[in-house]
Amino acid sequence: MEIENLAWVYWEYRCENYRTYRFEGMYMYGSPSGGCLMPVQSCLQDRAILQKQDDTIYYPEGGLEAWLVVFGAWCAMVPALGMMNTIGTLHIWTSTHQLRDYPESSYGWIYGAYGFFLYFAGAQSGPILDTWGPTYIIIPGSIGMIVALVCFSFSNEYYQIFLSFSVLGGLSASALFTPAIAAIGHWFNVRRAFVTGLACTAGGLGGVIFPAIIYFTAPKIGFGWTIRIIALLSAVLCVIACFLIKTRLPLGRETGASALADFKALRDPKYAVTTIAIFLVEFAVFVPTTYLSAYAIHVGLSNTVSYLLVVFLNIGLIPGRLLPGLAADRLGRFNMMVLTSLVCAILTLALWYQSGSSLGAIVCYAVLFGFWSGTAMSLSPVCISQICATEDYGTRAGTTYTIASIGVLTGIPIAGAIQQRDHGEYDGLIIFAGVLYLAAAAAFVVARGICRGWSLKTRF
Repeated sequence: MEIENLAWVYWEYRCENYRTYRFEGMYMYGSPSGGCLMPVQSCLQDRAILQKQDDTIYYPEGGLEAWLVVFGAWCAMVPALGMMNTIGTLHIWTSTHQLRDYPESSYGWIYGAYGFFLYFAGAQSGPILDTWGPTYIIIPGSIGMIVALVCFSFSNEYYQIFLSFSVLGGLSASALFTPAIAAIGHWFNVRRAFVTGLACTAGGLGGVIFPAIIYFTAPKIGFGWTIRIIALLSAVLCVIACFLIKTRLPLGRETGASALADFKALRDPKYAVTTIAIFLVEFAVFVPTTYLSAYAIHVGLSNTVSYLLVVFLNIGLIPGRLLPGLAADRLGRFNMMVLTSLVCAILTLALWYQSGSSLGAIVCYAVLFGFWSGTAMSLSPVCISQICATEDYGTRAGTTYTIASIGVLTGIPIAGAIQQRDHGEYDGLIIFAGVLYLAAAAAFVVARGICRGWSLKTRF
């Protein structure tokens, strides 16, 4: 990165009791209780000295090596997040084939468990990344993902699907997702939201490709061989990810983190409220993603439409991961999470709730919800990185997603139970999802206020 561009980097140098603070084109150098203002250029002249003492104060913000890491992260997220974004299609297929004799609420545990293990295992993979780098996580995760998909392709019983797809698949997806997201945070700061969103578009693309493969090939060659084709594509992408994802920080660093969730970090009110907000948004996002296709069948639309709704949702998700991230780097990451959560609540309570059997309204909701819900995956980890030190990011993100995993695990079954209580109607389920999004928006407002203040003009 060019030295003159460093003026735009949020730069924190920690050495004993001294810090640098960016303030209106100046840097304050001194202790938190007092210091002196220095022109940016004067501060930048000390970059070489400071960088030798602490690698976390400088972010490359680009270059071939950094962008190769982003591409590697993108490759890892296609299978990890792509399969998660395909759960609506898998729900429709398994409910009419392998699991046709099981009640609606039982399906939710299979697909909720995949997201649960994806997030929950982050508490273990985060500290490993902080200490030893991503290689020790990415390679086992890649092998596990391929084995999980192959085993899933041979599964016909409930317990077989649960163990292969939910448990092994979810754990392996976590071993791909967590280091991919965290590694990006080691290379980018100013453009972190945009770059993270760019990498997360892989999940949307996987959510377009995988359902299309299932829809067009499963009736012809069988569901098993279809999943094996997806496993082969995933294997190629995982090999690329293993070679490209790396950290720029020294390996073997002692961070003091253990392979457990760091719940002591919740004593920090900024981090605690941010974690609650992320918990609520992750609680909410999987309900429409999972049940929109089943809703289409319930109101009398064809199976073809139900499969295509997942594709439409993920088509909206691709720019939804990218464009809000680009805007968030300019308008504020927390501000964007407030906006997108509120819009998702309005779309769910107004458009989906009132759509009935209107094909146009349902498709419109799928695309718009896909776009505005994309920040749940791409911006949430960036919000965490904004309120913690770089070297603690893997552990803090893992802890947050360990807590959020409870919402992911229970959200889908709870929504299914609400639908069963309403005798198969979806009104209560839709209201449940919309209220969760309203709560998430409120929580992000509180988190933003605690972190930076309550002024509407604050960019944070």
